[in-house]
Amino acid sequence: MTIGHLAQRTGANIETIRYYERIGLLPVALRQGRYRSYDTTDVARLVFVCRSRELGFSIKEVRALLDLAAGGHESCAEARDLAAVHLHDVRSRIADLRRMERALATTVRACDAGDDAGCPLIDKLEGNLKAELR
Repeated sequence: MTIGHLAQRTGANIETIRYYERIGLLPVALRQGRYRSYDTTDVARLVFVCRSRELGFSIKEVRALLDLAAGGHESCAEARDLAAVHLHDVRSRIADLRRMERALATTVRACDAGDDAGCPLIDKLEGNLKAELR
C-alpha cells in the first residue's frame, strides 16, 4: 500500500510517518518506483507507535517498548516497569496541573470580584506565583 493508504488506515499524518521512518521507529519502506510501499506489518507497527505516543510515551520509551515487544512475553516485566515509571510521571504532571488550576481559579475569582485597584492576574504574575503553586 502507498503512504497515503497507510495514513488513512492508521489515522497518522503522512509527515509523521516519514518522520518515524527517518528516526527509525518504522523501517524504511520498500520503493516501487518513486513511491513507498507498505504492508500489514508496517500497519501494525505504526498503530503500536501511534497508540504509545497517544499514551504520552516519549520517542525513547516507544523505542524501548518496540524492542520489548519483539522479545515476546518474557519482556512483560520490563514493559510493566517502563509503564509504571511513565504512570508516576503522568500522575506528577496531573498534580502540577491541579496546583496551576487552583492558582488560576483564585486569580480569576479575584478578577471577577473587582475589589483590587489593579489587575489581580498581572499583580500575581509580577509577584510570587511560584509560592502559590506549591
